Amino acid sequence: MVPLQSLMSWTALATSAVAVAVYPDKPADLATPVQQRIAIDGPNSMAISWNTYEHVAQACVDWGTSAAYLPNTVCASKESVTYPSSRTWFHSLVLSDLDPATTYYYKIQGGDSEVEHFLSPRASGDKTPFSMNAIIDLGAYGQDGYTISGNKGRLDDIPKIPMSMNHTTIGRLATTIEDYELIVHPGDLGYADTWARNPKNKNDGENAFAAILERFYLQLAPISQRKPYMVSPGNHEAACELTHHKSKFCPAGQKNFTDFRVRFGDNMPTAFESKSDDEQARINANKAKALANPPFWFSFEYGMAHVVMIDTETDFKDAPDGIGGIDGLDSGPFGAPNQQLEFLEADLASVDRSVTPWLVVAGHRPWYVANGPGCVSCKATFEPLFYKYGVDVGIFGHVHNSQRYLPAYDGVADPAGLYDPKATMYVISGGTGNIEGLEEFKKIPHFNAFAYNHDFAYATLRFEDAQNLRVDFIRSSTGDILDTSSLYKSHNDRFVRQDLGDQLEI
Repeated sequence: MVPLQSLMSWTALATSAVAVAVYPDKPADLATPVQQRIAIDGPNSMAISWNTYEHVAQACVDWGTSAAYLPNTVCASKESVTYPSSRTWFHSLVLSDLDPATTYYYKIQGGDSEVEHFLSPRASGDKTPFSMNAIIDLGAYGQDGYTISGNKGRLDDIPKIPMSMNHTTIGRLATTIEDYELIVHPGDLGYADTWARNPKNKNDGENAFAAILERFYLQLAPISQRKPYMVSPGNHEAACELTHHKSKFCPAGQKNFTDFRVRFGDNMPTAFESKSDDEQARINANKAKALANPPFWFSFEYGMAHVVMIDTETDFKDAPDGIGGIDGLDSGPFGAPNQQLEFLEADLASVDRSVTPWLVVAGHRPWYVANGPGCVSCKATFEPLFYKYGVDVGIFGHVHNSQRYLPAYDGVADPAGLYDPKATMYVISGGTGNIEGLEEFKKIPHFNAFAYNHDFAYATLRFEDAQNLRVDFIRSSTGDILDTSSLYKSHNDRFVRQDLGDQLEI
């Protein structure tokens, strides 16, 4: 059985030309798992997800603490799903009651599958040092995703560059896989919506979209099947580009975040229950849990960090990809009015710094950039909450280069710098590599501390202890550290509440 393929307008178009999109080869046994990915589901659980090229009646995983002995079996409670234009079916289930920070082995049942392993989530409050990679705007075109010596600034002659399986950022993530414990990827994942940039795809956009997705997640699988891969949406998940969205050149499977919702809807977590002994913190955490809407907005805890993933595309006033937004994609809404903001405030208010001292928020569109005004509506919506509740680090992308900012609020640098600031330190890890190329800088703000656009790079957050966090920018092709910074936060207050009326002074 093949999933439903086309809208009527696409059927008419496809018959007028020979299909040219090139799919990756299917495995001999169509039940073989592909595009494997894992995610933190809860404080003692891990979600296991994968795709197959045929419908599977019962999706199951065998698991245990030894590669040679997998005595436990878990099967999915839901049937496999697919969507129009996808060649594959999606499966997801959860391994529960895991001991914290323990290596587990698992084998997906069916086809030519292999035993893999992961480290279960560290318990909330565990102060063991760990590292987390931030990769945003990651694609899979070209010898290295794309090259950086071409025309049109740093954008290459894309039609001459084939899809590739040796992207330097993904390659670096693979060779350093023992050096970090999880990945956050807040938006712009496989860039399948950019299929039209290759003229060969002109008359076969539906298949080209699916083919790019398959190649990207096949390429990522050796990493994402071993390390928790935590995502939230970007504009390229919407997923038709504006010119296609406003024409009939946009099939059902490419509208309104379809692949993103189907692929990640069952394996991103809701907010965690609070480990605080403070009653109000537990009340706020329970409220946040009820308002969370994964994979669009949610939170999780890992050791000494509380991490929140937000949606900068829809579900807030003047959201760029939302109904009436500036991007014209009219996507969402995915929650009730104000649900995302009510979630975010309740979630941030629940964070007990005596348990998880570090508070990190990851989203797609930044408001401080060296490439224009940034996301004005995002700033108006999110920045006051960041400051009020003392978010330590904000992770963003969208602009295709690497940037780091001194802690700042409302466009003013915190006079404390990196030593116990009140304001949030902003990290932009958008130069990881995609078809659209690296972006030039226009006007670099005075509180920018690092700006780089010569090669692919990504950010690593190293949680050293309850007061010290190091951020490194890694050059993907060489592994060299391009920039390193150390943020000190005393975290003396268990529950941060800062007056928005306080003004920072330069």
